[in-house]
Amino acid sequence: MSDEAAAALTVERVGRVMVLHLDDGKANALSFELIAAIDAAVTEAEADDDIGAVVVHGRPGRFSGGFDLSVMYGDDLYRIIDLVATGGALVRRLYGASVPVAAACTGHAVAGGALLLLGCDVRIGADIPAKIGLNEVAIKMVLPDWAFTICDDRLSTRHRQRAVANARLSPPSEAVDVGFLDEVVPESEVLERAIAVAADLADTLDPRAYLGTIIKLRGAVLSRMDEQIAADRAAGRVRDDRAG
Repeated sequence: MSDEAAAALTVERVGRVMVLHLDDGKANALSFELIAAIDAAVTEAEADDDIGAVVVHGRPGRFSGGFDLSVMYGDDLYRIIDLVATGGALVRRLYGASVPVAAACTGHAVAGGALLLLGCDVRIGADIPAKIGLNEVAIKMVLPDWAFTICDDRLSTRHRQRAVANARLSPPSEAVDVGFLDEVVPESEVLERAIAVAADLADTLDPRAYLGTIIKLRGAVLSRMDEQIAADRAAGRVRDDRAG
């Protein structure tokens, strides 16, 4: 793990729950390094029979502000495409993990941060003034295909138009109805509640039955996301070759 990722990610074990604390001191931007560190931690959790669930926990007031802006606003198109595809692979990884994943959403979760929430089984949000959602259209971007796929699977049909095409950001209380969160609790209780939910899942769900159910329940979505992420990477390589 790089020094940057080590500083932004702290791993803690609470009983049978692995808690991933994200805190880069700023917006919890999804950089290549942080994405790799989260992925490695999930791999560790899946390989450990003593771990039955994972919690992804943000910093005070911030779950994640999305993809690393130093890359997204740079002039290296291939690197931009690669970062978004790598983020998509992480969201897909969480959604297809062999252990349940809960989110302790401590505040703002925008763009890639909101997509990260969609990859988690259960999302507990803090009852504070915060913005949650997909603002890509407002900042002159179109979501990648893999993001549309998971949005279709997880967001409320009634809210999808406004949440995706109209770039509407919601406060936590409304984000439950939209589909980004499952419940909202006082800020001081977010992590405790997420760990309690994760611990209950770890204790009550049979691991083999859970994985078998995930494969059947989400298999088509996961396969579609795999195809779309691979296509994005391939298109990025072609553009990079032409630029060179």
